[in-house]
Amino acid sequence: MSDFALRRGFTVGQYLICLRGIMWREALRFVHQRERFVSALVRPLVWLFIFAAGFRQILGVSIIPPYDTYVLYEVYVTPGLIAMIQLFNGMQSSLSMVYDREMGNMRMLLVSPFPRWFLLVSKLLASTAVSILQVAAFLLVATLWGVDLPPWSFLTVLPALVLCGLMLGALGMLLSSLIKQLENFAGVMNFVIFPMFFASSALYPLWLLQQSSPVVYYVCRLNPFTYGVELIRFTLYGKLDVTALIVVVAVTVVFMAGAILAYDPSRGLLVRRGGGGPA
Repeated sequence: MSDFALRRGFTVGQYLICLRGIMWREALRFVHQRERFVSALVRPLVWLFIFAAGFRQILGVSIIPPYDTYVLYEVYVTPGLIAMIQLFNGMQSSLSMVYDREMGNMRMLLVSPFPRWFLLVSKLLASTAVSILQVAAFLLVATLWGVDLPPWSFLTVLPALVLCGLMLGALGMLLSSLIKQLENFAGVMNFVIFPMFFASSALYPLWLLQQSSPVVYYVCRLNPFTYGVELIRFTLYGKLDVTALIVVVAVTVVFMAGAILAYDPSRGLLVRRGGGGPA
C-alpha cells in the first residue's frame, strides 16, 4: 500500500479495481461496436491494397534508416498506416467522451471519489489497449498480403505502440474538452486528422519533401505525428529513433496535462466556456 493511496483514502487494490472497471467498460464498448473495428481496418487496408499496389512500380524507397536495403512502397507505408489506426482510434475515443458527456454518462464517472487525473489516465490506457488490438489485426492482414516485416516486429514495436497510442489518445481527450456538441465533432476531426496524417512521413520520406517543398517539409518536422510514425518505423526493425522517442514522450505529457487541466471542475476549459463542468 503506497503512502499516496493512504492519503487519498484508497488502497492500491482499489485503484486497480477502478482501472479494471474502466478498461472493461471500454472493451465491452469496442466488442459491441463491431463497425468501429471494421472501419478502423478499412482505411489503412484501402491504402495498402489499392494505393500501395498502384504506386509500387513508381514509388520505392532507397536505402535510408531503418531499412538496410531498397524497400517497396507498401513496406514503407505500413508504419504510417499503423499510426493512422491509432490516430483514428484516439479521435474515436474523444467522440465517445463527447457522447458520454451529452448523455450524462460521464457525470457518473467524474463524480467518483477517485482523483480526476486517475480516471482520465485510466480512460487513456483503455483507449490505447483497444488501438493495439486493432493494430495487431492490421499487421496480421498486412503480413498475409505479403508485406515483409521481421518475424519479431510486433514484440519490438509494442512499446512504441503504447507511447503513440497514449500521445494520440491524449490529443483526442484534449479535443473532447473543447467540443461541446456532438454535431461539431466531425468538423474538428477532419481539421485535425487529415492535416496530421498527410503532413507527416506516413506516406512519403521527408527528404523527398525537402527537395520539392521546403515549407511542407518544415511543417512535417513540426508535426508530432511524424515522430510517432518514425518511432513505430524504427522499432518494427528493432531500432530506436531517440529524437522521435523524446518528442513523443514530451508531447504526450503536454497533451495529457492539458486534458487534465481542461477537465478540472474548478478551472477547466468547459467551465470557462460556460459548460457547467465537464460532465
